[in-house]
Amino acid sequence: MLLIAIDDEGSTQRAADVLNMSQPAASKLLKDLEDTMGVSLFDRLPRGMQPTWYGETMIRHARIALSSLSEAGAEIEALKAGYYGSVSVGAITGPAMNLLPAAMVQIARDHPLLRVSLMVESSDVLLEMLSQNKLDIIVARLFARHDKRNLHYEALAEEQVSAIVRPHHPILEIEQPSLAELALASWIVPPAGSVLRHRFELMFQSAGLEPPKRIIESSALAFLPRMLEESDYMAVVPTDVARYYAKHNIVSIVPAELSCRMDYFGIITRSDWLLSPGAKIMLQALKAAAVPVYGVDLSSGKPEG
Repeated sequence: MLLIAIDDEGSTQRAADVLNMSQPAASKLLKDLEDTMGVSLFDRLPRGMQPTWYGETMIRHARIALSSLSEAGAEIEALKAGYYGSVSVGAITGPAMNLLPAAMVQIARDHPLLRVSLMVESSDVLLEMLSQNKLDIIVARLFARHDKRNLHYEALAEEQVSAIVRPHHPILEIEQPSLAELALASWIVPPAGSVLRHRFELMFQSAGLEPPKRIIESSALAFLPRMLEESDYMAVVPTDVARYYAKHNIVSIVPAELSCRMDYFGIITRSDWLLSPGAKIMLQALKAAAVPVYGVDLSSGKPEG
């Protein structure tokens, strides 16, 4: 706790105040630890203290230890309340629309007292939360920029994308719209800097076309149906999302194959962290659901059929 407090507060005095102990006692405790380790954990600077590489290592493990103890307390409280443990799961939009519901049906049937927390976010946000132990399992993508150390990744599927519009949109009168015709349309697209936005624009540029100019930037799925209903805008979304909306007659899928598909996503857990009993149950449910949803049997690591 002292290591974390010093890292957070930047000085032994402020750390001691946070921990309700005296500054001399905090300094002695830190010195005893450094003497035991045989290394300096902090550089003493004129305006505070900064962790050394040794200190950063110790602080990381200290945070993991405290997080584990906190998780243990939360599991005990859940068990006392009658729940069969707890698990926190995060997913990107596509699998959140089909894999997670399929897994949750199994959980609700077989383990109704397992308390589950679900989050839908981008891969970057989910990976950061996984690293902070705020999520137990995520279904997301790993890119070259991500630190893959201490991560266990099991690929599920490549994510395709589709264009959607309101029912009876003029573009639906064209049997198979060309890329040139799509370039002239008004679009709702992901924000600049996102992977899908980059590949969406690259799809047109690779064909020698200017990307659409009349655009609205938004990643809010709740915004799309109403905006499409009230206008002739088109939207580019994961195909799983498109099929869900189309199934409920909210939108129509444009009969055009888009080449701006996304990378594979998969189930990601931490290899340096032990899953709780509840998290293990959720992991098994996700893998079982992956067979009918994606045709992937992760128990063997090979596609079905």
